Amino acid sequence: MTPGAAPPTSPRRVVILGSTGSIGTSALKVARDLPAWMQVVGLAAAGNGTALADQAAEFNVPHVALADPTAAAATASLLPAGTALHRGASGLVDLVEATRPDLVLVAIVGTAGLRPALAAIAAGADLAVASKEILVMAGETVMAAAREKGVRLLPVDSEHNAIFQCLEGRDPDSVARLLLTASGGPFRALPAADLARVTVAEALKHPTWNMGRKITIDSATLFNKGLEMIEARWLFDVGMDRIEVVVHPQSIVHSMVEFVDGSVLAQLSHSDMCFPIQYAVTWPARTRGRLRPVDFAALGQLTFEAPRTRDFPALELARHAGTTGGTLPAVLNAANEVAVAAFLDGRLPFPGIWRVVEDTMNRHPVHPHPSLEDILEADAWARARAEAALPSFRCA
Repeated sequence: MTPGAAPPTSPRRVVILGSTGSIGTSALKVARDLPAWMQVVGLAAAGNGTALADQAAEFNVPHVALADPTAAAATASLLPAGTALHRGASGLVDLVEATRPDLVLVAIVGTAGLRPALAAIAAGADLAVASKEILVMAGETVMAAAREKGVRLLPVDSEHNAIFQCLEGRDPDSVARLLLTASGGPFRALPAADLARVTVAEALKHPTWNMGRKITIDSATLFNKGLEMIEARWLFDVGMDRIEVVVHPQSIVHSMVEFVDGSVLAQLSHSDMCFPIQYAVTWPARTRGRLRPVDFAALGQLTFEAPRTRDFPALELARHAGTTGGTLPAVLNAANEVAVAAFLDGRLPFPGIWRVVEDTMNRHPVHPHPSLEDILEADAWARARAEAALPSFRCA
């Protein structure tokens, strides 16, 4: 007898928003491995129409969307016969509404996933969250909508998926701390005095994960982990004072939960996004796939250390934003996106990223209980403010 749960009577109908990115392509690997569990019914990308058309043909997908209207116009003729194309930012929402999926995987970097995520919830679909920005920006709004519709949010970030697994069936009041692990990025041991000389190429060399450019820079600054702290606050209804970060260079322990009795549970696996994606698809069941188990003897050792919060202020900026709440997390997120883009363009030194974010946060009048419109206005304000601040922190 093969261990693991038997497949369901019909596979889950899944839409992947961000299918041509690193998380989206990992999700399609899971779909290839587990066709009895996962049927891809919709795909969306920002502008890579050629890759999207190839994916649509392979998986016989009835609906696709391209956020870039120009790319959409060029892609229409490449799509298989019978595949409908939805265009522009509204096309992502149209895609969700047209497919009526069981599960929507949001793997879009940045803020573009917020409206389609809310559309998925409104349609009664469960949400697999890989785009942390939607909960950083609008955690209160998204969680309230999910509760009202009775849909589940299944975390796909490896850290939050680990916590989700450790917490299942346990009383939230029994939790003492959530411990998010961080690789430490490529500059974990670099002296603070050398950070100003960091190049883009060096910052894009992540030691353990293969990710997109923006998230790789966020991992180097530790803003990625700061955003994850805010995301965890909403996913697991735990105060920011009970969320901590520990550096774990091997990236095998994906996160831990400490309970009030001092016991700690951890989830371990190799650094492969297919692990959390597969569990989101099969949850609450587990099944055997093609993923490689951990060989502990080959690993040799697992190490842990405290983050250098003084040299990498992103964690404390995120803690402040998450504790303050309101529109401040959206401002932190937007300013960081602007600063990272400027660094990648050679217009900002590496430490300038957190300096621009801090400056923007300090200038923001916080709206304590924002509507979705308030959040989007704060996002737009922060982008403009951060862009205006760049000359003050630019490269020499």
